[in-house]
Amino acid sequence: MFRETSEITRRAMMLGALGAGSLVGLTACSASKPAAVPSDDVETDVVVHVIDNRYVPAEIDISAGTAVRWVFEGTAEHDVVAADGSFVSELITEGSYTHLFEEAGDFDYDCSVHPEMTGVVRVSAQ
Repeated sequence: MFRETSEITRRAMMLGALGAGSLVGLTACSASKPAAVPSDDVETDVVVHVIDNRYVPAEIDISAGTAVRWVFEGTAEHDVVAADGSFVSELITEGSYTHLFEEAGDFDYDCSVHPEMTGVVRVSAQ
């Protein structure tokens, strides 16, 4: 009887340790997403489609003062998260998000849940 109780206790301890280790591993792998930046309410000049784990087109060149609208058309949830945090959409499956680029520079972005989804907006001075 002691052996059975000891075996049960040992198994419970192992499962608890495995569960805690998994939780730590998941926590370490998750990057925190910056707070959402509200969509700009401006006329849109350029449209990027968000479908099937990709941005179409993934790279765009625009002039400062140009607005870009991302239109979400797929079945999975996606977002648009600038590497510098200057534009961050909510995680959505349909709808759109618009950002007005007022300054020159290269703005890399990705999807917070699908890091393989990447894009860049290259903004030149007017």
